[in-house]
Amino acid sequence: MRRVLILGSTGSIGTQALDVIRTRRDRFEVVGLSAGSNGRMLQAQAAEFGVADTALGEVEAEQLVRDVDADVVLNGITGSVGLGPTLAALETGRTLALANKESLIVGGDLVTRLAAPGQIVPVDSEHSAIAQALRSGAPDEVRRLVLTASGGPFRGRTRAQLAAVTPAEALAHPTWDMGRVVTTNSSTLVNKGLEVIEAHLLFGIDYDRIDVAVHPQSIVHSMVEFIDGSTIAQASPPDMRLPISLGLDWPHRVAGVGVPLDWSTSATWTFEPLDDEAFPAVRLAKKVGRAGATYPAVFNAANEQAVDAFHEGRLDYLGILDTVEAVVDGHEAPAALTRESLADAEAWARRAADARIAAQ
Repeated sequence: MRRVLILGSTGSIGTQALDVIRTRRDRFEVVGLSAGSNGRMLQAQAAEFGVADTALGEVEAEQLVRDVDADVVLNGITGSVGLGPTLAALETGRTLALANKESLIVGGDLVTRLAAPGQIVPVDSEHSAIAQALRSGAPDEVRRLVLTASGGPFRGRTRAQLAAVTPAEALAHPTWDMGRVVTTNSSTLVNKGLEVIEAHLLFGIDYDRIDVAVHPQSIVHSMVEFIDGSTIAQASPPDMRLPISLGLDWPHRVAGVGVPLDWSTSATWTFEPLDDEAFPAVRLAKKVGRAGATYPAVFNAANEQAVDAFHEGRLDYLGILDTVEAVVDGHEAPAALTRESLADAEAWARRAADARIAAQ
């Protein structure tokens, strides 16, 4: 029986995790739940699963991680506010099923230095796919990682054609149902840039050996190419319950959690190169990833401000990445990476992004 603490239980990842657990009460026990603000839903979940320990808010979630006896902590919080709970889970020695990519990307070395080998289990579908494929060979046999991207709603458009994109269009993702920031990030490919940084930190692969391929069908979730020319891909219908279930009980699989592909019918899967001119987010993410220190935190914070401004009508679509790049280029990293210096860098990035947006 795995004792599970779910952070962000009222969000997309959290509710799907509870869907998995609801069907396998013999395998998982929920011992704690946290939410950002939806207290009513949190209490309903706690009543259903018989959970006494709950928390409302990110600071309270960090304390819950330290207080509750759990085997695995699923961090499904959205945004860099998930850093504290991520660090707490690692410090207490618990397995961290990580859906909150921002905490790893922003925390960087702070997170990786704390993590024991195998302590972080990725829940993002792409990184779960890579983790599964990596079991096919030894670390020194890996040539490169290939992250797949759906291409979002604007796949095939030129930069000029993106100028008039509206917020409603940016939220019309062809495959996944996600929140406003993540869905917009998927349309700009900022989300894929963040995932490239995440892959580097999780698997220790250099940035020049991490590529992105556009795969509109979202069936192949990512691939690992080995030195003998073999490529191992993980394929399944787009359903986050599969990587969530692996995160909860890695490396064991949960029977019946997803529906397999139907190999009795015809299907076509396509792959395309990434258009770096129209979608420069991956190039910029590799730049900030190589710079390290507080640069990824600045990248993420500036993007969040720009996305909000876009949806509020204060910034056009192309201005999102233009703002992020300008803020990144104006940043100077502090001498030491600490939680305090990260918080200061994020605050500076938000002010710098807001000032640039207001001046346009």
